[in-house]
Amino acid sequence: MSTRTAAATVTAAPHPCATAHAAFTRVFPDLRIRLTAPPRPAPGWTATGDLLASAALRARLVAAETRRTELRHGAAPRPDVAAGFWLHRLVWPLGLLLSLPWLLDARVPLLPADRLAHRHPARGGPAELAVLPGAPVRFACLPDDPRAGHPAAVPVPDRAALDRELRTAFAAQLDPLFTALAPQLRRGPRTLWGLATDELTEGLWFAAGLLGRERQAVEALSALLPGTGTTAPYTGGAAFRRTPAGPCRTRVSCCLFYTVRPTDPCTGCPREQRPAR
Repeated sequence: MSTRTAAATVTAAPHPCATAHAAFTRVFPDLRIRLTAPPRPAPGWTATGDLLASAALRARLVAAETRRTELRHGAAPRPDVAAGFWLHRLVWPLGLLLSLPWLLDARVPLLPADRLAHRHPARGGPAELAVLPGAPVRFACLPDDPRAGHPAAVPVPDRAALDRELRTAFAAQLDPLFTALAPQLRRGPRTLWGLATDELTEGLWFAAGLLGRERQAVEALSALLPGTGTTAPYTGGAAFRRTPAGPCRTRVSCCLFYTVRPTDPCTGCPREQRPAR
């Protein structure tokens, strides 16, 4: 094999965190997460850097969410509710970008918010989240990880440190989004970081259920977000409760879906009476 061919082979090797994303895509093809390929030059892609820089773009995206919600549910949401629905469309896959490798392979991708682009298809097809071209995506891992010697690896001493890396990485992605969307969301920091707790917890909980890893996810998330006030800026915790039907939880924040469908509360809605322990 020539040096040039060998170099091409190394360049094309999957990112150490990519196997976790691929495993989820196999059981949930409605979402694709890619760490090494840039988005296709097709309509519908939004770079996070553009989103953060342009109030007009944010307004257009929220307006599109308003139309989408009205078409689906027969009622137009309030502007702040539409902004929250749109934020969920981005933050849910963003949490999985970071948390799936953390759960399945004990690795956490590390990248700035402006390295990402996302696509919410208007009609059919999967939603997509991808990393824009640039420096290799670094990742935190444990010292005994077989890829700890990888050029992009950032070994950390133990699982508690890896958990901190995940919380820090997710917060670094969300903080600029919360700041940019604050005028439209009309929610304070405590509520927004409660939303962050919910998105990180419930996104991975759902994904792990499809992957046959629910018990592992519940235990890991309970340690990641114990709700003891030690994991600022996150508000609340994973707070799973065991029931005969399996684990459940009450959301820290309210998604405000009740303002669109008052008689159809979400599972875990905090407006509903909390079940007895």
